[in-house]
Amino acid sequence: MIVDNMTDTVTGTINPTPFVTNVNEQTFSSEVLEQSKSVPVVVDFWADWCAPCRTLGPVLERLADEFKGAFILAKLDVDQNQQLAREYQVQGIPAVKAFFNGELVNQFTGALPEPQVRKFIQALLPSTADLYVKKAFEWELNNQILRAEANYRAALEEQSDHYVAMVGLGRALLKQGKIEEGMEILRSVPEGRKERTAADVLMATAEFQREAVEQNEPNLRAKIMANSADVPSRYSLACLLASQSRFIEAMDDFLEVIRRDRHYQNDAARKSMLALFTIIGENQEITHTYRRKLANVLF
Repeated sequence: MIVDNMTDTVTGTINPTPFVTNVNEQTFSSEVLEQSKSVPVVVDFWADWCAPCRTLGPVLERLADEFKGAFILAKLDVDQNQQLAREYQVQGIPAVKAFFNGELVNQFTGALPEPQVRKFIQALLPSTADLYVKKAFEWELNNQILRAEANYRAALEEQSDHYVAMVGLGRALLKQGKIEEGMEILRSVPEGRKERTAADVLMATAEFQREAVEQNEPNLRAKIMANSADVPSRYSLACLLASQSRFIEAMDDFLEVIRRDRHYQNDAARKSMLALFTIIGENQEITHTYRRKLANVLF
């Protein structure tokens, strides 16, 4: 709960509430950017001499109190925090900027009528589908997968194109071993959506899990020891290692599969390495290293 001493009504503010705070250049990062990762934060850029600010300020504060923590209102005096005003390109006041997940997501300038301000605030707040997803993720963290699945499905009933819910449902299904159903859901996340990256990671992981089902590492290693040219066993071992997040070992074996049989299972080892690059992250040094190794083997 945030409580702060507010300025008096002469400067356009009303009585302090738990949902209104003053911020400055020292506290902006924690009170606005970090706080916005859990709840929307609306920043009111104002000044003592600004008459429209004294009109808009009480409206924003009244709504903050009415919505009781669904969003936080942060008041920032532009005269006292000129660097932040320049950074966020405040050219007129009052300027209202909304932050969510650490990013600026919407804004307006001027003392809008209360119905328009209310509409602006409501657009920031989570939908019913968002709330189902939030609850589903909580269940997932507590390993209550069936309850998580039910809430993800409820979110998609509310909003069929809620891609975060799609990813969550796919993940919940994979955790229950429902690989085909989970993969079908994850494939429905459109290419180009930011959620597609997470879907691709989950699908790649599921492929490794599917290949590794009923595989036993000591048995596979014994087969490879007896016959180093046993490509199927080496490929299965690589998938098993990948399913256990032993990525470097897995990629070494995938590379060996490529060296011995480039076209095994329709180029499966190369495709598996590309999937691992997605899982590990394209900017990671391991990915850069093994991309070079893969290129050396291929070309």
